[in-house]
Amino acid sequence: MSVHDVARHLPGISALSDLCRAMAMLDAILCPEWADRWHSYDARWSGSGGQPLELASMRNGSGDAYSIVFSPAGAYVRGFDHESPMSPYVDDALWPGVLDDVPPVFLPFVSEPSFGDEAGVPLVTACLWRRTTDSAWCTGDIDFPEEGDTADGADYVFQLLVAGTPDAYLEWAEDYYEVTLDPAAVRHVYALRPLTAEVVAALNPEITLADLADDIEETGYPVGG
Repeated sequence: MSVHDVARHLPGISALSDLCRAMAMLDAILCPEWADRWHSYDARWSGSGGQPLELASMRNGSGDAYSIVFSPAGAYVRGFDHESPMSPYVDDALWPGVLDDVPPVFLPFVSEPSFGDEAGVPLVTACLWRRTTDSAWCTGDIDFPEEGDTADGADYVFQLLVAGTPDAYLEWAEDYYEVTLDPAAVRHVYALRPLTAEVVAALNPEITLADLADDIEETGYPVGG
C-alpha cells in the first residue's frame, strides 16, 4: 500500500481528527509516560507560526513518524519511514514528487522545523493533504523507486489510520503495551463518548480519571456523563 492507496482509504478530515484524538487518549490511559507513547494529539498546537492549530502525531521510537496538522484550510499529513529508500538521507535530497504539488496554503507545514531534522531537511517519505474544498485526499505525482510503490513506508506508518477501527487499535495495543484490553472500553473511547472513571479503570486500573487531567485538556477529549 503506497501513499496513493492510503489517500483512497483515509476518512474525511473531521473523522480523521476524531480517530487521532481517540488513539491519543487511549495511549495516555495505557501509558502514563508520554515518551513511551506512540500517539499524541495537541488541540492547541501553534507550530512555528503562532496560528492556533491542532496536531496529531505518531512516533514509534525507532525513527518512524507521522504528523497531521488540522487547520482552517484543511489537513496536511506527512509520514516518514526511516528505512525507506525514499528517505532524504539516501541521496541527500527529497524524493521527487513527494512535496512538489503541496498547495501554497500548506507550504508552511512543509518547512515546519518540528517536522524536519536539525539542518531543516523535511523528514518525509509520504505526504497527503486535503483542503476543505477538496472531495478527496491528494498526493503528489510520484515516480517510485525500483523497490516498488510500497517503498514510501505509508503502509506501515499509516496502518492504524487506514484500518480506522477499535479492533485494529486493540490488537496493536495489546501487542505493544503487553496488556489485555476490554474491547467495550476501547470502543467507548473510539466513539469519543465522555471519558468516565469506570472506562479508565477498565483500561488501566493503575490510573485514575484525575491523573489524566492534563492529557484530557491537551487532546480536547470530552469528559463527564
